[in-house]
Amino acid sequence: MNKNRELADKIALVTGAASGIGAATARRLAELGAMVVCADVQFEEAATVASDIGDAAIAISLDVAKEPQWIGAFAAARSAFGPVNLLVNNAGVMEAAPVVDTTDDQFERLIDVNFRGPFLGMRTAGREMAASGGGVIVNVGSVVATTPTESLGVYAGTKGGVAALSKVAAMELGPKGVRVCVVRPGTIATPMSGPDAEDAAFHRVLALGRIGRASEVADAIAFAASDRASYMTGTEITVDGGWTAGRYATEVTSAQTVLEASTSS
Repeated sequence: MNKNRELADKIALVTGAASGIGAATARRLAELGAMVVCADVQFEEAATVASDIGDAAIAISLDVAKEPQWIGAFAAARSAFGPVNLLVNNAGVMEAAPVVDTTDDQFERLIDVNFRGPFLGMRTAGREMAASGGGVIVNVGSVVATTPTESLGVYAGTKGGVAALSKVAAMELGPKGVRVCVVRPGTIATPMSGPDAEDAAFHRVLALGRIGRASEVADAIAFAASDRASYMTGTEITVDGGWTAGRYATEVTSAQTVLEASTSS
């Protein structure tokens, strides 16, 4: 049994909690003592995660692009556990296409989920947390916000926008007792990364030589939420296996070339 209860004072709302990083985060926060609201448009999957956690969790349906649903989510959390003092803006989608081939529908979906969603979450949480004594907002970004990756231009733009917005929110909300941090994963083994991601040659040329695990990102989020990070706000925590340290490739083919060159020399 985990005796570390450092998040026992947290009432957390985790978006995108049906699978991947969101599900791993919901479970990790609960293990550390938090009460958790598992929010997702995929309600049945989120309910399964909440059921696995037990009495410390509930599930709600949440479309992050719709403000009335955010207000309802905070109300549901308050009714079940009390005022939310930890928001994890994790919900996200990926649409891969060159900039000139990105359709209006793809663009709008990326903006709605990856940028409007976190904005609405920060606005709702910022207001509520400031009124109730403070809290923590952790936004899940991505290393591609600063590392050019072909066919992920608009996706990268949304993640870069969230990072910039988070810094401003940190400055504005800090005096009100609210911290805002960004956790930036590299490629992580989740449903979003696809079934073949773990075998991709790209990961073998990273410093750690493998794809990341959702639990490793969840641990970073839990740290950012904890009192151990009490002097951290407006900052970004990178969890990428060394991708942004400099030794990375933009295509699997070039990654394989680097791998073969390094093993034959």
